[in-house]
Amino acid sequence: MEPLYPTTKTFSLKHYGIENATMRYQLSPEDLENEVVQKGQGKITKSGALAINTGEFTGRSPMDRFIVKDHITKDKIWWGDINIPFDSTAFDKLYDKVTKYLSGKEVFVRDSYACADPEYRLNIRVINEYPWSNMFAYNMFLRPTNEELKNFDPEWTVINAPGFMAVPKEDGTRQHNFAILNFDRKIALIGGTGYTGEIKKGIFSALNFILPVERDCFPMHCSANVGEEGDTAIFFGLSGTGKTTLSTDPNRKLIGDDEHGWTKENSIFNFEGGCYAKVIDLSAEKEPEIYGAIKKGAILENVILNDDKTVDFVDTSITQNTRVSYPIHHIENIKEPSIGKNPKNIFFLTADAFGVMPPISKLTPSQAAYHFMSGYTAKVAGTEAGVVEPQPSFSACFGAPFMPLHPAEYAEMLIKKMKDTGVNVWLVNTGWTGGPYGVGTRIKLKYTRAMIQAVLNGDLGLYSYDNYHIHSVFGVAQPRQCPGVPDSVLSPRTTWDDDEAYYSTAFKLTNAFRENFKKFESYANEEIRRGGPQRYGF
Repeated sequence: MEPLYPTTKTFSLKHYGIENATMRYQLSPEDLENEVVQKGQGKITKSGALAINTGEFTGRSPMDRFIVKDHITKDKIWWGDINIPFDSTAFDKLYDKVTKYLSGKEVFVRDSYACADPEYRLNIRVINEYPWSNMFAYNMFLRPTNEELKNFDPEWTVINAPGFMAVPKEDGTRQHNFAILNFDRKIALIGGTGYTGEIKKGIFSALNFILPVERDCFPMHCSANVGEEGDTAIFFGLSGTGKTTLSTDPNRKLIGDDEHGWTKENSIFNFEGGCYAKVIDLSAEKEPEIYGAIKKGAILENVILNDDKTVDFVDTSITQNTRVSYPIHHIENIKEPSIGKNPKNIFFLTADAFGVMPPISKLTPSQAAYHFMSGYTAKVAGTEAGVVEPQPSFSACFGAPFMPLHPAEYAEMLIKKMKDTGVNVWLVNTGWTGGPYGVGTRIKLKYTRAMIQAVLNGDLGLYSYDNYHIHSVFGVAQPRQCPGVPDSVLSPRTTWDDDEAYYSTAFKLTNAFRENFKKFESYANEEIRRGGPQRYGF
């Protein structure tokens, strides 16, 4: 049911330190869109979507993300380059400066919540300087009904002031932009950046701490869908691996696009109320569901418009991180409410630009935990003098920037879930075959879809040496046959013309795995450590 938009509810922002502000509360997407256009902050595209430019920052700024170090967090957070500590006194002073900056201005206030399961619901109040930021919050968080808003009690607050610039020497920040979580005051404070993803990721990072520590719930940076028989599938993967594309399946209902919780009762629930997808090279042929969701109510970020107001999805002159946000009901085939049961299969997606990993393989619990902690994909480097060199990229738990606890804690939760439920975990390479990037080719999407469909149908059979080959380098079990996929594609070695070059490249990648895993070794138990590649080279 679509929420209503009350105009009579009023309350003071003085409690937040915001004085004499003109509050625009719970505006409809249509009203917010009109505000954006009237203020000259965006344009309407031919499809009806709103196109905006986020300004200086077109992506997250990981080195400017902080967590206040206090009595709640000091002994629990995995402090370091990902979770950077911030002084509580400095936070209080910076907060006062931001709220003073917003005082006297027009601000856009929205009450919403995260977590579709009522048992885990987190009420959120978002206070935005810009109307398009507030519209993003409408799209991405869950939307209360008018009745629910009558007695709405926000537990967390997001204060978002893109126009406020910090002074690093005074405020304790690295530069003028910042995104800071304070678990004691339950505030996400964002300033100096218009990139909307900081709003969503601030709250979801908080949940990745709250759910496991306080609620015994496993938080996951993943997408999920459910079949007609109620079987839930979960998709982990970093940007560019196909997580959104592969989970948006016309034959399965979408639970959610990016963030989920796995409860102790073994149900899966979506954190959010929308999708935030990359649109680089988007086409109606390759991704019809996402393409069709870009209509009135959707927000396109940092795209280039043609003269006829159509979007040039190939043009990356502003950024390669062009994106769209839209409420989940823009996808026709969704699960309502956004909750699933009986998870049967988990897919780890990686775009291996070295071209050496199997296109699909089945993992043991220890291998699943190792690859989960590793979070591998590969980035393709630029070409200089005809040389192209793939670069391994690791992001623990397939979402390190959003995981406040040590990755081993999340990995141990995964192992326990695998053992308790019997869920199968599959490693799927959506990257290259027949050689590395520049030599081989990208694995065809139709083959990847066929492999995933075979898993969901049960066509890949049970684990046995008759059905699978144990990869001599990575130690994973790769199927010998799969409906809809040529046998030769299933074996990465046979797609190469040079065996020695294949194994040399494969060992190069396993060495990168080991080097990356060194930082986890003192935390990971023996079961997890056994899950990595066991061979070291020729």
